[in-house]
Amino acid sequence: MTRLTWLHIFVAVLCGLAVLVFLRVRDASGAPLRSDSVAAGHRLADAWCKDCHAIDAATAGQSGRPPDFVAIANRPSTTALSLKVFFRTSHQQMPNLIIAPEQADDLANYILSLRRG
Repeated sequence: MTRLTWLHIFVAVLCGLAVLVFLRVRDASGAPLRSDSVAAGHRLADAWCKDCHAIDAATAGQSGRPPDFVAIANRPSTTALSLKVFFRTSHQQMPNLIIAPEQADDLANYILSLRRG
């Protein structure tokens, strides 16, 4: 292949990467949460979290339990990034779950969908 062909390939790959970065930044900037991701996150919470946490608004506020997801969602410090870091960190009072990145995204999106106001 000629040098010009390699240059075209390099430019095409670079443009593709730029588009992917743009889409990721746009998604992280406060765009509306995808409903399929929120629904998948609710299913994960129902399977993994409901034994200890109140996972939806209807069960929020029960005393004597770990924080409910509505309270977590409404903390000023709660962001998608802070939730994903939390999911990847071991905690004394919680089981150590192995969560795939897509599952962490879905679970974080579900929790953030419970934010009031």
